Amino acid sequence: MTILQKEEGNEGAFYIEENGERLAEMEYRKEKDRMIIQHTEVDTSLRGKNIGFELVERGVEYARETKLKIVPLCVFAKKIIDRHKEFQDVL
Repeated sequence: MTILQKEEGNEGAFYIEENGERLAEMEYRKEKDRMIIQHTEVDTSLRGKNIGFELVERGVEYARETKLKIVPLCVFAKKIIDRHKEFQDVL
């Protein structure tokens, strides 16, 4: 599945869409040099397929590419980043 990105102003999301419907997304906003992850949600049809992890991983890659630090307000995203030491350089 392809993870897409949409960004308007300071608001953005990484998401997976099928037939025009978002089945998974991680929403964020940017403030100065920070990317604040606000919410992550995965449709029940995709649960158990590591889609949530992949969204957070893509967010970490984006933060590195754009030299942003992540503030994970989303409990799920925080749990993923805390568990993976290789992601903690963006905190």
